[in-house]
Amino acid sequence: MLHLIFSIIFSGISNFSPGPSGQVIQNDIELHIADEVLRIAQRQLVAYQFGQPLKIEKQTGVTYTATRYERLPLPFAPLSEGVSAAGEAITIAQVSATAQQWGDLVRVTDVADMTIKHPLFKQAVRLIAIQQPETIERNVLNILLTATQVNYANSKTTRANLLATDVMTPVEISKIVGALETFGAPVFNGDERIDMYKEADAKSKASSRPDVMPHYVSLVHPLVTQDLRNNTAISTAWSYSDINRLYNNDLGEWGGARFCKTNMMPYWTGVAQVNGVASTVGGALATGTYFIVVTASPTATSVEQKIYQVSTSISVTGPTGSINVTMPVLPGYVFSVYLGTTTTPSNLALSSSGPSFGPLIGQATQIVSGMIVTLTGLGIAQTPPAAPATGVTVFPTMFFGLDAFGQVLLDDVEYHYLKSADKSDPMNQTRVVSWKMMYGTIILNNAYMARVESGSAYSPTYTAGTATE
Repeated sequence: MLHLIFSIIFSGISNFSPGPSGQVIQNDIELHIADEVLRIAQRQLVAYQFGQPLKIEKQTGVTYTATRYERLPLPFAPLSEGVSAAGEAITIAQVSATAQQWGDLVRVTDVADMTIKHPLFKQAVRLIAIQQPETIERNVLNILLTATQVNYANSKTTRANLLATDVMTPVEISKIVGALETFGAPVFNGDERIDMYKEADAKSKASSRPDVMPHYVSLVHPLVTQDLRNNTAISTAWSYSDINRLYNNDLGEWGGARFCKTNMMPYWTGVAQVNGVASTVGGALATGTYFIVVTASPTATSVEQKIYQVSTSISVTGPTGSINVTMPVLPGYVFSVYLGTTTTPSNLALSSSGPSFGPLIGQATQIVSGMIVTLTGLGIAQTPPAAPATGVTVFPTMFFGLDAFGQVLLDDVEYHYLKSADKSDPMNQTRVVSWKMMYGTIILNNAYMARVESGSAYSPTYTAGTATE
């Protein structure tokens, strides 16, 4: 009988039509929200694991200085009988890095934590744990891109000359590996190896596998990986050597290098110029001719990825001149604007549209899509990435040997979970999840590392238009 009553009720609901007020019965149906949250995009973390672990002792400042004793020159001629050699002076080379404190936090109110289906505090803990290593990985790659040894595929001479058809090939790999060997850059798993570690945040682990040849390491973007897979020799070599994987995302060995892919490898796409309009008021620019360069960074990584060509010249009449610039409409990106008196600006512009707090306060950076900004002056010294040709995407592939760079640690990562009331939050209305770490990446020897910039036969966006980066 009870089953019959429910059948009648639900039968009536299914045939219900809107009343005079227009209200529909669907408004009273509870939405179904899945118990499990969906997975987020995965990042491939590889760069941190290859840095030499270096430590700054507490109470000794924030600067780490590494010293290398240069080898003595070989004697030019034999000794003369009874005559001592003139002797050689000991030469040292030093490089330094400064540890910086990085960190972030998430605030969750008690009301949100109680009312949202998926407890926000637990989700904040999960997301902070993902953000921390990704931040460090991005920072390491940014430092490695400052290394001085740069090569361009297919014998091109600048990034702007590269085409999509100038892809990575065995020839490019051989050039770099040969150059590293010629200079004598130390290899991984070599005679004087230092124990390597696999996890990016773990202590050193031995990599003295007898079945693994001494090698250099290459970090490669997944799309460049696909270019290399199109070469039969490389594809075959990887299929045999990937059973001896040593590192995170290890693809295998070819030509004296082991390749590790990472989708956090920065890359650059050239975009048509953005121009500005001069004004005689609103700023502090002196009379002169100015140029601007706009860059766009995905909000997910904050890495400058789309590089707009340098603008046409902008004639400003000062001393209270300014320049108005309309940012491109590009959802999911934030913008930076560089300003200078030459076609190679080396300063961020000043703008009130920039951050209102932090070290970049007042700089023309982190600007949202479509905003009109007023550039009022020259900001801090900073150089934008060189722009590829318009419509061309350029990918760097890094090669390095042992001792090429190091990870300088002053204070290891700390996580804090604040859930209790205190004087600043007496009613315990806020929960805070945070992390912080004080470290720096140091290039120990530029001669031990190099990169090749190339195009790719593959696009960095989905071709069906379902998603963009």
